[in-house]
Amino acid sequence: MNSLGPFWIDPFDTESPFPDVELALRDPDGLLAVGGNLSPERLLEAYRNAIFPWYTEGQPILWWAPDPRAVLFPDQLKVSRSLRKTVRKGLFQVTLDRAFDAVIAGCAAPRRDADGTWITADMERAYTHLHRLGHAHSVEAWSGTELVGGLYGVALGRVFFGESMFSRVADASKVAFVHLVRQLRAWGFVVIDCQMHTPHLARFGAVDIPRRQFLQILKTSCDEPQRASPWQLDPDLPAQLLDDGGLCRRTDTP
Repeated sequence: MNSLGPFWIDPFDTESPFPDVELALRDPDGLLAVGGNLSPERLLEAYRNAIFPWYTEGQPILWWAPDPRAVLFPDQLKVSRSLRKTVRKGLFQVTLDRAFDAVIAGCAAPRRDADGTWITADMERAYTHLHRLGHAHSVEAWSGTELVGGLYGVALGRVFFGESMFSRVADASKVAFVHLVRQLRAWGFVVIDCQMHTPHLARFGAVDIPRRQFLQILKTSCDEPQRASPWQLDPDLPAQLLDDGGLCRRTDTP
């Protein structure tokens, strides 16, 4: 355990590696380092090492590697009875990489149940740059021509690192998430990083695993061939999801 507090990373030093994640603090859980920058190289190095940035406006960049780690294995997706009905109704058209800028802006917008946002202007710019480079991806839920929900994250090899989601209409982001998980499963993705446990993600089947296990998954899966950008849903995926059998594991939760 690191008893000296989080490590400092020089914002102008682009070559120094992150400290070993085993040195992350226990309280607050997973805080590893402070400082650095949000360059593509620094962000991708972080994800490869089970580290992610999370801070608010006015703070330096904070880097986290919690233990345990919340993940979702694509073949373990759980879909509630009510959400299965919503998916089968086909209320939303779901796309990939159609409107990344609008999705991250939606995720960054103030929410009624939260004070401010952790997606700062610098974070928006950094992840938009990652999207232009083919590493960050968005999932959009549309009602007609209106964007009503979505989510975004980063992909390395066969690992998807989820970042944030938003909804302007009930269940829109949930439907988008179901489409994403089902597509990632079809593409052979090994795991979806959910970062930290929440009841919302647990209802989809997210579980906590030891950080060392997560690191081992990253070691064997991040260097797999990168899927070409922009992403697109397989043409037959929506039809598969309209068939109840395409929704993976069921749960009788309403």
